[in-house]
Amino acid sequence: MEKSIHSREQKRLAALLRQVREDAGLRQVDVAKRLGEPQSFVSKYESSERLLDLLELRQVCKVLGISLTDFVRQFEDSR
Repeated sequence: MEKSIHSREQKRLAALLRQVREDAGLRQVDVAKRLGEPQSFVSKYESSERLLDLLELRQVCKVLGISLTDFVRQFEDSR
Protein backbone atom coordinates (compact mmCIF):
# COMPACT_ATOMS: atom_id res chain seq x y z
CA MET A 1 0.00 0.00 0.00
CA GLU A 2 1.35 3.36 -1.04
CA LYS A 3 1.77 5.64 2.00
CA SER A 4 2.50 8.94 0.28
CA ILE A 5 0.03 11.78 0.66
CA HIS A 6 0.28 11.97 -3.12
CA SER A 7 -1.13 8.50 -3.70
CA ARG A 8 -3.97 7.91 -6.14
CA GLU A 9 -6.23 6.90 -3.24
CA GLN A 10 -5.50 10.11 -1.32
CA LYS A 11 -6.25 12.22 -4.37
CA ARG A 12 -9.53 10.34 -4.83
CA LEU A 13 -10.40 10.99 -1.18
CA ALA A 14 -9.61 14.70 -1.52
CA ALA A 15 -11.70 14.95 -4.69
CA LEU A 16 -14.65 13.29 -2.96
CA LEU A 17 -14.38 15.68 -0.02
CA ARG A 18 -14.47 18.59 -2.45
CA GLN A 19 -17.41 17.09 -4.38
CA VAL A 20 -19.47 16.49 -1.23
CA ARG A 21 -18.77 20.05 -0.06
CA GLU A 22 -19.82 21.50 -3.39
CA ASP A 23 -22.92 19.27 -3.50
CA ALA A 24 -23.83 20.67 -0.08
CA GLY A 25 -23.61 24.19 -1.54
CA LEU A 26 -20.80 25.19 0.81
CA ARG A 27 -17.63 27.16 0.19
CA GLN A 28 -14.35 26.25 1.83
CA VAL A 29 -14.71 29.25 4.11
CA ASP A 30 -18.17 28.06 5.22
CA VAL A 31 -16.84 24.63 6.17
CA ALA A 32 -13.83 26.15 7.91
CA LYS A 33 -16.00 28.45 9.98
CA ARG A 34 -18.22 25.56 11.09
CA LEU A 35 -15.12 23.55 12.02
CA GLY A 36 -13.52 26.46 13.87
CA GLU A 37 -10.51 26.27 11.57
CA PRO A 38 -8.94 28.65 9.06
CA GLN A 39 -9.98 28.31 5.40
CA SER A 40 -6.48 27.00 4.65
CA PHE A 41 -7.30 23.87 6.70
CA VAL A 42 -10.03 22.94 4.22
CA SER A 43 -7.91 23.94 1.24
CA LYS A 44 -5.04 21.74 2.40
CA TYR A 45 -7.08 18.57 2.88
CA GLU A 46 -8.90 19.13 -0.41
CA SER A 47 -5.57 19.43 -2.23
CA SER A 48 -4.06 16.40 -0.47
CA GLU A 49 -1.53 18.67 1.20
CA ARG A 50 -2.84 17.54 4.60
CA LEU A 51 -4.21 14.21 5.78
CA LEU A 52 -7.26 13.99 8.02
CA ASP A 53 -7.38 11.51 10.88
CA LEU A 54 -10.57 9.55 11.46
CA LEU A 55 -11.94 11.95 14.07
CA GLU A 56 -11.32 14.95 11.82
CA LEU A 57 -12.94 13.18 8.87
CA ARG A 58 -15.99 12.37 10.99
CA GLN A 59 -16.31 16.05 12.00
CA VAL A 60 -15.91 17.23 8.40
CA CYS A 61 -18.61 14.78 7.30
CA LYS A 62 -20.93 16.08 10.02
CA VAL A 63 -20.42 19.66 8.82
CA LEU A 64 -21.06 18.54 5.23
CA GLY A 65 -24.30 16.84 6.24
CA ILE A 66 -23.23 13.29 5.43
CA SER A 67 -22.62 10.40 7.80
CA LEU A 68 -19.14 8.97 7.96
CA THR A 69 -20.60 5.62 6.92
CA ASP A 70 -22.23 7.09 3.81
CA PHE A 71 -19.05 8.99 2.96
CA VAL A 72 -16.95 5.83 3.19
CA ARG A 73 -19.53 3.98 1.08
CA GLN A 74 -19.27 6.67 -1.62
CA PHE A 75 -15.49 6.48 -1.46
CA GLU A 76 -15.55 2.69 -1.89
CA ASP A 77 -18.09 2.92 -4.72
CA SER A 78 -15.94 5.45 -6.59
CA ARG A 79 -13.20 2.92 -7.36
